[in-house]
Order: sequence, then C-alpha cells, then structure tokens
Amino acid sequence: MEGASRSKIVRTRRGRRPYCWRPRPPSSAKRRARVQAGIIDFLQSLADGVLFGTTYAIIGIGFTLIFGVMHKLNLSFAAASIGGAYLSLALLAVWRAPSLVLLATSAAGGAALGVLVFLSCFRFIRADNALAPLMATVGMLLLIDEAIAHLTAGVPLRYPALFPDVMLDVGPMMVRSDLLFVFAIGCVATSLLMWLLYRTRVGIATRAVAQRPVAAALCGIGIGRVNATTFALAGALGGVAGALTGTAVGVLSPLLTLPITVKGLIVTVIGGLGSIPGAILAGLLVGGFENIIQHFRGVSERDLHVMLLLFAFLVFRPGGLFAPPAGRD
Repeated sequence: MEGASRSKIVRTRRGRRPYCWRPRPPSSAKRRARVQAGIIDFLQSLADGVLFGTTYAIIGIGFTLIFGVMHKLNLSFAAASIGGAYLSLALLAVWRAPSLVLLATSAAGGAALGVLVFLSCFRFIRADNALAPLMATVGMLLLIDEAIAHLTAGVPLRYPALFPDVMLDVGPMMVRSDLLFVFAIGCVATSLLMWLLYRTRVGIATRAVAQRPVAAALCGIGIGRVNATTFALAGALGGVAGALTGTAVGVLSPLLTLPITVKGLIVTVIGGLGSIPGAILAGLLVGGFENIIQHFRGVSERDLHVMLLLFAFLVFRPGGLFAPPAGRD
C-alpha cells in the first residue's frame, strides 16, 4: 500500500480501496452566475460588433452600387475609401476642422478618387473585355496604396476621435459612445442614399440603367454619366466609411485596404450581389459574428470563422440573403 499511503483508506463492502479527494461541483448559484456572465459577455460582444459592422455595411453598399449598375467589380474601392480618410487628415494638419467637416472632406475625397477610378479603369476600356477592368482596378489599388505609403513614409497615422469616447451604461452592458455615433452616421448616410435612389431623377436613372441598360439608353439616359455618378456616390460612401473606421480603430494605414476589400466582398456576397438591403444586413451580421468569435476564440481565429461563414452561405444559400431578381438586358 505504499502508492496509497498518502490517500485516505476507506472500507467498502468489496474491500479496502484508496479514497482520492475530488473538488466539489459548483453550487447552483455559482453556475447561474457563470451563465449570466457568459450571456452578458456574448451580448456585449454582439452589440460592439454590430455597431462597428456599420462600416462593413457601408463598404458593402459601395461594392453593391457599382456591381448593380455595371455588373463589374471595383477592387480598388477600399483604396479610394482610405484615400478619402487620408485627405481629411491632410485638412486637419492645416486647420482644426470640426468632425462634420472632416467627414465631408473624406466623402469628397472618396468621390473624387471614385471618379478617377472610373475614368482610368472603366470608361476607356472596351466593354466586351470583362477581365481588363478587373485587372485595371487591381493596378489602381496598388497605385493608390503605394502613393499613400510614400507620402506617409509607410508609418500608420493616428486618426483623431471625431466623437466623444465614453462608456455608457446600458443595463448590464457598457457601450462605447463613439461606436454609437458611428452607427448613427452610417444610418444617416444610408438613408440619404436610399432617398437619392428612390426620390430623385438621378436615382431613377441609376436604377433604370441597373435594370435595363439598353432600354435606358434608348430613352435618352446617358449611360456614361450615370456610371460616373454611381462611382462618385460609392466613393463618397467609401470615404465616410474610411473616416468612421479611422475614428473607431484610432489609426490609418495603407495596410487597411486589403482587409477592408476582403470584408466588403464578403458582405456583398452574403447580402446578395446587387442588393443594398442585403449589404446592410450582411454588414451588421459579419461585424457581430466576427466580434463574438474574437472575444471567445481570439483574434487568430476571427478571419477563419468569417471565411467559414462565407463558405456556408456559398453552399447553402449562394444567392445571398436578398438575391435580386434576374432581368437585365
């Protein structure tokens, strides 16, 4: 019994056996407390992710606008978005402008870069070559990235807080006030876009070109002018998203263009190619999902699970959340 000399010997009906100490299971009160803490952590992560997912939704809307009108992808869209945010930083270096002016400057810079991308990558390239514009946008993405990297010496720049950064008590959770402002600005920008698309002549012409381009051209609508306007609108949304991303993250870097491009494409596919409501819902979904994964599984597994979510949609619902009806000339 040398091996059991340190254990307590108990007598049972079948003989003598060593008794090893085992910890007592937690009481029901402790189990309830752990479950409640887990639920609160889940809701906290979900709320923060959904609020930050507003930026993903805006990026997805930009991709959706261009694809819905031209049925082509603009892979340099994220570079234009970050470029607009850098332009607002340049304005801030010479004038301490208020937050709304910085947002407007970022939107204007994104719109200008969007029109530049349209003129250089789409306007003068033959329409029957579907691959050439795609490769041209990749080249424009690299060009804008390299230009920003050379102008900033490749050093990430601190982006100012456009909104007050305080923690608000919302029941058992703590919500960042800057994320609430990001969500509010995203809602305002999306509402203005929907009003523009459905209540103005520009929006009616844009939807006509997206649905029936040949019929729209026969009715006298300038296809090139509508396409340029679409790129300007998408670029303005991208500039707003770039500024909101900068104020939420705290820094701007050319390295942000690749993850923003990937997340924008994921949101566009999950929401449904050409569907603006789908892009909005998918952006909030991806933001909440990745933040929950980051909290419970770590940053290293966040992008992996987002890709698995995309794979699940491609397998079980390839048309996305809101697949637009087919019917284009």
